[in-house]
Order: sequence, then structure tokens, then C-alpha cells
Amino acid sequence: MNKVSEGVNDNKLSIAYYREKTEELGKAVLHLTAVEISLDVDADRDGVVEKNNPNKGSWKWGPSGHGAILLVNCDSESTYMKKVDSSTDKVTKVSDLLDMSRMVLRTNGPAELPQGYKLALQISQSDGESIRVFKKRKPEGAMKSLRKSAPMFAENPEVPYVGGSNEVDFFVEGLRFPDKDFGGLVTINLSLLEPSAQDFPETPIFTDKVVFRVAPWIMTPNTLKPVEVFVCSTSDNNKFLKEIKALVEGSGYKLNICKEYMNRGDRWMQDELEFGYIDAPHQHFPVVLDSPRDGKLQNFPYEGPDFGYVTRMASDEKVTSLDSFGNLEVSPPVTVNGRAYPLGRIIIGVAFPTTSQGRNMTKVVQDFLWAQKVQQPIALYSDWLVVGHVDEFMTFVPAPDRKGFRLLLASPDAGYKLFHRLQNEGYGKAKQFDGLGKKHEITLDELLSDKALRAENLYVQNCIDWNRDVLKRELGLDDEDIIDLPILFKILEDNRAAAYYPDMVNMIVLGNKLGIPKPFGPKVNGRCALEAEMCSLMVPLGLSCTFIDDFASYHKLLGEVHCGSNVRREPFKTKWWRVPRGV
Repeated sequence: MNKVSEGVNDNKLSIAYYREKTEELGKAVLHLTAVEISLDVDADRDGVVEKNNPNKGSWKWGPSGHGAILLVNCDSESTYMKKVDSSTDKVTKVSDLLDMSRMVLRTNGPAELPQGYKLALQISQSDGESIRVFKKRKPEGAMKSLRKSAPMFAENPEVPYVGGSNEVDFFVEGLRFPDKDFGGLVTINLSLLEPSAQDFPETPIFTDKVVFRVAPWIMTPNTLKPVEVFVCSTSDNNKFLKEIKALVEGSGYKLNICKEYMNRGDRWMQDELEFGYIDAPHQHFPVVLDSPRDGKLQNFPYEGPDFGYVTRMASDEKVTSLDSFGNLEVSPPVTVNGRAYPLGRIIIGVAFPTTSQGRNMTKVVQDFLWAQKVQQPIALYSDWLVVGHVDEFMTFVPAPDRKGFRLLLASPDAGYKLFHRLQNEGYGKAKQFDGLGKKHEITLDELLSDKALRAENLYVQNCIDWNRDVLKRELGLDDEDIIDLPILFKILEDNRAAAYYPDMVNMIVLGNKLGIPKPFGPKVNGRCALEAEMCSLMVPLGLSCTFIDDFASYHKLLGEVHCGSNVRREPFKTKWWRVPRGV
């Protein structure tokens, strides 16, 4: 029988019993109820919920992969309440549905199921902590949560059966990102339950299932197009603000200034947060990762419509400077030993790997970064610095050739090489910190005769060289992909180092325009020799250099232009689910 029932027991099958010689013994009539049931999702990732995709119950990475995708609903449709949507148990705005993944229950059968039969959505308790399912309530499309917690869903799993050929829409939201205790996959089962005799539990006679993967949080490298630049306004950074405003607005990007009433004197915009995004076939939006440092800027990271928020807080670990997000960077796309990383690789700074001593990035943050899978992290040694951030000795800039970028590294060797050349050319009396007053100025002859400073920079160069080898190996770089910048360091407290003069590698990258800390180097023919050297290295790559005076307002406080700014960028065009495989 291939006809779906229009009513309960409306299709019949006659059975006749015979003796030998065709003598009929009797007849029996079997009443049948046939119903089609399908739980459907966007398993082919084209934004459409197709019917009964054969791959809807599994998940596979890659261009030929399959499996539905779920976003963590971490923005806020409310503009007046600082509360992410996933923390509420109801949907009050239809726009919130755009952040959820549609799931459809399709049925075709009689007007009602036989007495005692029912449909039930079932989610394991662990998966129930990671998602929430909503159903549209009639009329006018108001929403009703099918569950407020995992136990409640288990107690009341029944979903309506709508007779005839019909569809029931559900909307699924993610409640948490992949992490150490959550791989990102969730399963939803739909079962047709048959009543049992006496007090026995109902038993499933048919089960359909779908699988979602929660989308990872993705960082954006310097090579992606900027959208918006963020800086703080403080009582002493007017000159910095004026110069960076000219750079940003002259580059055609939006500048967002966090006022003093909000930052409360905390100027380190880079350290407080990292901009990233989440992406699914039906929706994407930026998401701020808020660092556990929680300085006076802690209330700045915000959520709003289509602007998400996530944080990881250490409960039993000491938060150190390495937890600030100047210590969190990401490379452009690379290929390493034949393996592609089309979304780049995250870079963090830690204590030296062979020792148990020193400062480290908090484990909860590291676990979160590793769990996203698509930007496999690289750990560098940064604890040799007073502040301890990777952005103090490295950055990436776009380039028109080779791998599409260059890695810039701070290099005391390059600094001494430049200064010795200038001395040999007769500029030994030229002054570092020229223009900052006599208490700062020092001649090249004096600087180069300082044996203690030279010894300190030999140590620093060794630390950077160790990281250089790691970056070459983990990013598949050649020496031609790396540019050494002439930057000296000095040892301060606890035998840790900081930049001796404004750290030019600690820059802001806005397309082909660079905002570089003004180094106040020795002048040759009226021009700063350090600025001239920097331009000679960057201009051949099609990059223009703007030098920003951050000496008093940032450098003297052990930070620079990059530390005091942040950039939200466009997402990758490459879709993370098309990455050949997860980590």
C-alpha cells in the first residue's frame, strides 16, 4: 500500500486464509494508518531547509561536506538591556529569529494520530545545555519557548502533530560556544511514540534525527578590510587622538571614540577585547571576545542587534598581563607542509615552554581558543617582556606578492646595524629622542658605547629569534616573508624588557595605510633616520607610513598605537565549514 492515510484506520488490507484445493477458511481485515514524518534542517548549507536530506543526521567538514550549522545567539535585540538573547527564555522580536537556525517538522497523514500515539522532540541532557528550541505560536507569529532548561525539555518533550500535509517551524539557538567540555555537535531526535499497556513507558516506533554544529568564533587578521576603528579619549591623549583621527578618516573608515565617562581612564582598547565574528549560511555578525583582564574599560564591550558578545573568566587562576588581548593575534591564511589554514592561525604569548615558572594566558581562554578548531593556535614565548604581549615584537602587513603578507619582527640587531652605519657615516652626534627635550636625548655615540644596553638587546634578540623559528615552522614562512624592524629594548623590572623608544612594530594596519608609533630617531639631513628606514621597508610593498606621536600618552606607559586602538574588520569570504577538516 503506498497511499498515505487521510483518516485513522482509513486504509484497509484484506487477508484470506485457504485450505488445499482453494477452500476458503476465512478472511481478516487489517486497518492501517500510514503517516509520513520528517524532521528537516539545512543539511546542504545553502540557506534552505530541504526535505529529508539523507545527510541531515551527521556532520562533515569540507567543500563536499554536509550538516546543519547553529549560531550562538549572543547578540541582543534589545537596545536598552545589556543582556544577550541566549540568556532569555523567550523571543520578543521576529528579528531574533534571523539569528536562529530553522528546523521544520514535516508531516503527511490523517487529521490526527491514533489514540495514545504522540510525537516528541528529544535532546540529551548534555546537548540540552547547549541549545534551545522555539516554536512559533499562533497567531501573529509570537514565539513560545519549548524549553527553558534541559530537565524541563525531558519532562515535556511532546510536539504537536498537525494533520494532513503540513509543516511546523521550529527555531534553534545556540547557548554556548565550543569549548573544552563541548565539542560543538548537538543532536535532536524526533520520535513517534506508541502507548504501552498498563503503566509501562511509551516506546518509540520511529525516530528521525538531525545534527547541528555550533559555529566557532573567528578572528580577523590585518589583511582583511577594516570597517571601524576604536580608540579611547583620555585627559592626556589629545595629540594622539588628533593624529589617529586624521589617519582613520583619511583612509575612509569609521572612527569610534570611547569617551572618558565610559573608559574611566583606561586607554588600552586593544587589551580589553578582540573583534571576531560568527557565520552560518543564513546569518553572520561580529562578536566581541571580552578579555578577563577587566580593567576600567570592562563595561565597554557591548552587545546589540547583530553585534555579539562572549567572554571567558578565570575562576581559580590569577589573571596576569598575558590575559590582555594585545597578547592575542591571528595570522593571514597560510599553507604549512601542504596543509591549508584558509582562516589563518591564532597566535598567543605564554611563558617559556620548558619551564613551569612565569606568567601564562589563562587556561580558560586558551581552552576556548583551541576549541574553535578552525584557526589552530600557536604559542609564542612572550613572558620575557614586562607587559608580555606578542604585539610588542610582531605584526602582519599586507603585501602584493609571495604569500600576500609580510611578518614584521622587532629586531635589535637591525637597530644596531642601522645606528652603526649612521655612526660610520659621521652622524655619531645625532640624537635619539630628538625633539623630546634634553632629559631624553642621547647621541648615537653614547648609545652605541652603552655595553649594558647592548647586552640586554643581545638577550632580547635571542628571545625574538626563538619566536622567529617557531613562526617560520608553524606558518610555513621563508626568510623572504619576514622583515626585521630596527627596534631596541631595555630591561626593566624582574629582568623583563620593554621597548627603548616607541615600538614601531606595534602599529595599526588599515588596508595599505599604516599608523606607526613615531620613534623620534636621530635626524639625518633633517629627517628621522628610523622613519626613513621604516618607509624604505614598507613603501616597496605599496604601504604608506603615517607616524603617530604616542610617546607621552602611551609609550611611557609601556604601550603604543596598537595597544591603544582596535579594529573591526570584514569577515573572511572563505566559509569555515568548507575548511577541509577541523583540528
